This record gives sequence, structure tokens and C-alpha cells, in this order.
Amino acid sequence: MKKILMIATGGTIASDKNEESGKLASGVLTGEDIIKYCDVPVSIQVKVDSIFQKASMHLNFSDLIKIKEKLDEYLNEEAFDGIVITQGTDTLEEASYFMHLISNYRIPIVFTGSQRSPKEVGTDSFINIKNAILAACSEDLKDVGVTVVFNERIFHSRYVRKEHASNIQGFNAFGYGYLGIIDNDTVRVFQKPTYREYFELKNKLPSVDIIKVYMEADGKYIHAAIESGVDGLVLEGVGRGQVANEMMPAIKECIRKGIKVVITTSAVEGEVYPTYDYEGSTYDLMENGVLLGRDYDSKKARIKLLVGIANNAELDHLFDI
Repeated sequence: MKKILMIATGGTIASDKNEESGKLASGVLTGEDIIKYCDVPVSIQVKVDSIFQKASMHLNFSDLIKIKEKLDEYLNEEAFDGIVITQGTDTLEEASYFMHLISNYRIPIVFTGSQRSPKEVGTDSFINIKNAILAACSEDLKDVGVTVVFNERIFHSRYVRKEHASNIQGFNAFGYGYLGIIDNDTVRVFQKPTYREYFELKNKLPSVDIIKVYMEADGKYIHAAIESGVDGLVLEGVGRGQVANEMMPAIKECIRKGIKVVITTSAVEGEVYPTYDYEGSTYDLMENGVLLGRDYDSKKARIKLLVGIANNAELDHLFDI
């Protein structure tokens, strides 16, 4: 008998129609309401804790830390073979990666959600939960960290991104693919990451913003970030990691003030690299103290910078892996 802990937090996967507006109200249903429709095999025991009932855009890092503390409590009291966390899809890629970085459990942790509510025709709510539970039971996903199960595919939280606003094929891992599939209740894992990271949160989480780069961008949003008191800044550059040259004075001001700046790329695949030498190039940024975010997208880079600062980590090598 396998034993799985399921933490429910709300989202579309727990939504129902608001009778007045006719629109979906996120997080109305509890995990206990939903699990009975998921056709979980009798060989798997599922303990459900509906810790939140929120839209995923209402979740914050304090909530995620509370979930981690709740997991610690459960795992100190009893043994589980795996953990499933359900939430809304809008912040699922961020929440799953944050949990990956702050968790060091050997057992699988699997995030899932849905694109359609449980009462809609063709809902993916129940099958995604069932498949997430099956994946959480898999011996092949031990020591892998946090994964995301969606539409029968298993993705690693490091690379998973929401690729569609509404289609049930809502997530993908561009350039890296999925780790495996769930087919007819059978979990098949084809590949695994070769490393694992863990960051203990020694201090409170800092303030880190993301600023997107575009043609004729200047430094006004960077100056606004500086004035707001940010501790770090992620620039979503273009191509190999370039920014508009008009942004450079503000970026240099960040560095002078001790604000950590990371450059990423808006390209779906590939990583930043100092290929060119001109004002605003990746080489120029690097020479002025900006950290190269390799192939991290801006959201994942922000999360890694958050936990890196809170961990007192060596930031110069934060994005080496």
C-alpha cells in the first residue's frame, strides 16, 4: 500500500461557477471534494489537507513557506511515499520551482493543476490529480526534486513553463522535453536531471523585480525599482542577453548601490552569452558586474536569486548550474 500526502491550495482545479456572474470562482472546492472523483487505485492511500483555497495569483511566498512547514510536520510524524500539491496554473511554474529549491526530501513532490474546472465538459482536473498521485508513487522519481504533471506528461520544475492560456496541453519544457509520461496508469520515466540543489532560507526573502527589455527601452523602470528599495533585479533581455543602451546608466547605478542584477533572455531556448562587444551587450553587462542567468527564464531566475540571497549563497556562481 502506497501512502500519498495531497496538499490542496485552490485554483481552477478547485473552482466552480459563481451563480451571480456565471464566471469561475477559484478555490471554492476543497481537496476532499475533488479526490473522490479521481478514481485513485485502491492500492494507494491519499491523505488530503486543504491548506488554502485561493486563486494562484493570490498565493505568495509566505504561503509556499507555510506549505513547506506543513510538509515538515507531516513527514516528521508519519511516513509518506510521495507528495502531491494542487494549485492554479498561473503561478504553478514559479511555485513548483521555489518548492524545489527549498526542499530536500528524497520522496517525489509533484505539482499539478487544471485548465478546466471540475464541472466543465472535458475537465482535466481529475485525471491530472490521479496522474500526479501515480507519479508521486514512482520509485523512479525519488531524488529528482519537484516535478509537474500535466496532460499525462512529467516535467521538471526547473524548465517547465505554461505554454497555453487555456488548452489542456498547458505546459511544456522547451528544449529539454518532459521526463516521462503516465500511460494507462503506468508511470514511465525516460530521463532525469543530473544534479540537485537545496537552499536553506537563513534570512527573510528579499525584494526582486523583473524588467523586460524592448526596442527603445530606457532606465525609468529600473530607477523606479531602485527607489522602491529592491535587493535584486532580473532583466529579461533579448537574444544572447542584450539590453537597450539607454538602460545602461540605470543598470550601473544598481551595481553601485549593491543591487544584484541578472540578465536573462526572452528567447524560449538558448542561453545568454557574451558574444558581442557594444554598449548594452551581454559582455558589457558582465564587465559592469551583471550576473549571467544562462538559460534561466526570467521567472525562474528571479526565484533562484530570491533564495540565493536569503541563503547567503555565493551569488557569482549562483547560475553555474
